[in-house]
Amino acid sequence: MKLSDRIKLVKPSVTLAVTAKAKALKAKGVNVISFAAGEPDFDTPTFVKTAAKAAIDSGKTKYTPSIGTLALREAVCKELSSIQGLKYKPEQIIVSSGAKHSLYNIFQAICGKDDEVIIPSPYWVSYPEMVRLASGKPVFVDTKASDGFKLNIETLESKINKNTKAIILNSPSNPTGAVYDEETLRQIAELALKNQIIVISDEIYKTLLYNGKKHVSIASLGDDIKKLTIVVDGVSKAYSMTGWRIGYLASDMQEIVGGIKNIQSHSTSNPSSISQEAAFCALTSKESAKAIEDMRSEFESRRDYMVENLNKIPGLTCIKPEGAFYCFCDISKTKMDSLTFANQILDKESVAVIPGVAFGWPTHIRLSFATGIDDIEEGIKRIGKFINE
Repeated sequence: MKLSDRIKLVKPSVTLAVTAKAKALKAKGVNVISFAAGEPDFDTPTFVKTAAKAAIDSGKTKYTPSIGTLALREAVCKELSSIQGLKYKPEQIIVSSGAKHSLYNIFQAICGKDDEVIIPSPYWVSYPEMVRLASGKPVFVDTKASDGFKLNIETLESKINKNTKAIILNSPSNPTGAVYDEETLRQIAELALKNQIIVISDEIYKTLLYNGKKHVSIASLGDDIKKLTIVVDGVSKAYSMTGWRIGYLASDMQEIVGGIKNIQSHSTSNPSSISQEAAFCALTSKESAKAIEDMRSEFESRRDYMVENLNKIPGLTCIKPEGAFYCFCDISKTKMDSLTFANQILDKESVAVIPGVAFGWPTHIRLSFATGIDDIEEGIKRIGKFINE
């Protein structure tokens, strides 16, 4: 059977392949230590689960508006206003089945043949594939560990041309944990305004910041750049609600918002009604702040332990991430590429890591500290043993 050309452009997921292999070993009874997790290991807060149960019991199990309930969109507006000073109206918000779905919808709405989307590298694995599926062309801009994996403005400017449609910013970043400061964001905003480039600001990890870092959204740096920015966020990471599948986007560009509304109405109809009620509770409950801080604080402690002890292992170098829950570790001194490293350490020491090649960097591996401290301690011991041998 002949498949569509767009399907042929999409590459298999390296991350899923490694994760599947680790799960298969676990199913056989192997004690696998997994640093592959892309989600918090905390349970969804009890008060959120209670709200979802109440939604079921009260019959909130039917279709909602395709762009999400008015109550949830109003709650998103309040969240964006209170935390980042961003003023949006409910009709400028679209709730989708996860932030990933929001991103997919954006590319479907803005990309056409020959349109280029600038993606800082290392990048989240799905960005380039989403762009390709929308008939766009991903253009990668390498960053440097010495710069904290943040964009160099001159290098960024050199990649801009008449076909450049958008740039993706992910702060805090998956996989590096990089967090953009206000000064750098202002420079990026200046370039975007000069060239009239859409900025897609993926802020899904914004609550997971360390060492007193504060989140700055590029959309908060003035009305002009706000009009060119699409903010993407959701409840998956902040409230440990990955499986509930609720994300959202916010934009002043009503033509794009209207287009995405049409796309979503013909694809998913609407996000889960029950999950929307749970997300509304997460965004509005007085108990949420403590739940977020408890998780953030624990992640910071784990991060400190992981970075300190990885850097004690000869051949490994790991800079301290400023946000999210990943360490992006340089393994180049081992003389192994990341896929070989990931496969061999899983086979020999039963440790699952994500090869950096999935993020465009074959010299690194990603380790998640969204797992218990006992597993982190044992896993690092096994990594040390693997490299020493």
